[in-house]
Amino acid sequence: MTEQLEERMQPRRSFIFSPGLKPDMFPKALASGADIVCVELEDGIAPKDKDAARANAMALFETPQADDGVERIVRINCLRTEFGIKDVQAVLATDTPPPALMLPKVMTPDEVKWLDDLLSERGHTTRLHVIIETNAGLEAVYDISRASERIDALFFGGVDMAAELRCQNAWQPLLYARSRVVHAAAGIGVDAIDVPYLDLEDPDGMVVEAEQARELGFSGKGSIHPKQIAALNAVFTPDAATVAHAKKIVQAFAEADTGLVVVDGKLIEKPVLREMHRILAIAERVSEG
Repeated sequence: MTEQLEERMQPRRSFIFSPGLKPDMFPKALASGADIVCVELEDGIAPKDKDAARANAMALFETPQADDGVERIVRINCLRTEFGIKDVQAVLATDTPPPALMLPKVMTPDEVKWLDDLLSERGHTTRLHVIIETNAGLEAVYDISRASERIDALFFGGVDMAAELRCQNAWQPLLYARSRVVHAAAGIGVDAIDVPYLDLEDPDGMVVEAEQARELGFSGKGSIHPKQIAALNAVFTPDAATVAHAKKIVQAFAEADTGLVVVDGKLIEKPVLREMHRILAIAERVSEG
C-alpha cells in the first residue's frame, strides 16, 4: 500500500473548476497554477446543457494530455440520478477516459464499489475523488473511503453540508464535519481537500480559513476564481526548513532497515513517510513551476 501511495503522490494544494460547456476554458484553467483542474458536469451545468457538456468533456481527453503536473478530473453528476448514469455510460463507452472522476453527494460505499466494478470490467484505470457533502455521506465516510483502491482524495463539500446540517456555512459550525473527513482520509493515507472560499472580496479571510484547514489536516483547498490560487498554493506549500527536514527523514529511512529512525534527536516512525513524500512532491512541483 505504501509503495502504491508513493507512486501516485500528487500535490493537491488548490483546484479550480472548468465548465464542461466551454471546453475553450480548459487550457486556461490548466495554466492557472492550480494543482487540480476539474471539468464540471454537475451543479455548474443547467439540465438542458448536460448532454453537450458531457460530450465536450469526453472529447477533451481524446487527445493525449501534457505531462505538466496538473491533475485532471471530471466531476460527474450524482450516481443516483439519470444524468449521473449517463455520465458513467459515456466514460465506459470511450477508449480515452478521463484520468479521474469526482463523485458528488456520495452517501454509501456501494455507490463507489459499483463504479469501481464497472471501470474495472471496462479496463479503465480512472482514479476517483469523493465529495462528502451529505449527512448520510458524513455518517458513512470511514466506510466510503475504504470502498475502492481507486480513491485518491476526499473533498469536503461545505455548502451542501451546511444546508444538510441546518447550520451556518462557517468554520466553527462545520468543524466537526471537516474533522470527520480529515479523519477518514488520513486513515487510508489519501488527501483531504477543503471547500472553496466563496467571498472573492475577502482574500484575507480566505487565507485565514486555508490556514485553519491546513492545521486541521487538509492538503489543499478549492478556488472559485484564478486570483485565489496563488494564495492557496502559498498556504499549502511547505517552507524550506520543512522540505529539508522531510528530505532528511526520507533519507534516514532509505538507509535504515527498520520502521523507526532517530532524526535530530527525535524518534520517528515509518507511517510519517507518506507525509514526507507529499511535502517533497509539492516542493518538486514548485521548483518545476
